[in-house]
Amino acid sequence: MWLPLWKGYQRFYEVDIPEAVTLQTWARFLDPAEPMYAALAIAGEQVLGLVHLIYHRSTWTTGNYCYLQNLFVADNARGRGVGWALIEHVFVDARRNGAARVHWLTHESNDNAMQLYDRIIDCSGFQYRKQFT
Repeated sequence: MWLPLWKGYQRFYEVDIPEAVTLQTWARFLDPAEPMYAALAIAGEQVLGLVHLIYHRSTWTTGNYCYLQNLFVADNARGRGVGWALIEHVFVDARRNGAARVHWLTHESNDNAMQLYDRIIDCSGFQYRKQFT
């Protein structure tokens, strides 16, 4: 379920992540000791999107930050609120885990994503961020 979306993400950004990295990434998602997680948006039997998040320390706060690393919605699911639902999932998870902030970046050419992000939160000039504490 995850791999086809992961490959779609790579096609969208015109990158080819080596299979060894993909396998290690998947192993990290399944390892409870890793601060790296994946979530899927699913409707019935259809997988609509994915999001990856990583919890990490910060020199600016005593709490962890949550980095929303990858967000991807399948072509046939765009414009249906899937991206927003995945971001909201990250916000809920970050709050539940005591993160001080969620932050993410996007490529400057990704106009559709920036239109969504700009409706959700302000951009600080170089990154989007949602502050909790």
